[in-house]
Amino acid sequence: MDCPACQHADTRVVDSREAVDSIRRRRECQSCGFRFTTFERVEFRLPDVVKKDGRRQAFNRDKLLSGLRLACRKRPVTEEQLDAACGRVERELAKRSEVTTREVGDLALVELGTLDDVAYLRFASVYHEITSPADFLEVLRPLLERATPRESA
Repeated sequence: MDCPACQHADTRVVDSREAVDSIRRRRECQSCGFRFTTFERVEFRLPDVVKKDGRRQAFNRDKLLSGLRLACRKRPVTEEQLDAACGRVERELAKRSEVTTREVGDLALVELGTLDDVAYLRFASVYHEITSPADFLEVLRPLLERATPRESA
């Protein structure tokens, strides 16, 4: 690992800790003494994603994370929760040999359903291409059914 301050190649690990879906390592440069942190994440062999038009492209974690962030914008959901949700989606995808955009979207919706109902609705409204109030009500119905009477009042 090269030092970000002096580019020297000799650094040592001072401390290692578990983080959400990764290992956090505190490092120190042997040349200049600069301390910095790195995060190591297990890299899964993820399948290609088959788009609606049949094209294939590599799974892009950043694209999924950006969609989740957008849905959770101004909601009480932390970056760590979003990162963990992406990790769970990736682990599920790693079990498959091929995946469609629909399957990725469904997995994202499951994760958002456990994090925040409003974020779930935001994502679902785009994902399901809602064009009318009746369509929106169909997406909203399961959330209303699981809400307790006090929550919906």
